[in-house]
Amino acid sequence: MDSRHISNFITTWFNKLMNNEGLNRTSHVVEDPTQETEAPLRVNVDVLKQRLIEQKRKDRVKRTIILSTVVVSLGALTVLTY
Repeated sequence: MDSRHISNFITTWFNKLMNNEGLNRTSHVVEDPTQETEAPLRVNVDVLKQRLIEQKRKDRVKRTIILSTVVVSLGALTVLTY
């Protein structure tokens, strides 16, 4: 490749990189306030507590599986060495 091909490639690449078509497309903004959805004013604490309990349970299961895998692996290695 000579310098003319390289400069042509760089120019083409730069033009595609600086193209503004992607920036000109924006999402449709709702101007009518009746179309907007309102967030609920109250938070159900019981639902949040239940999610927290489920997340803790999942974390405990993950820790148990990892610890069990490590213990079984160490046991298998000790049996294989003898």
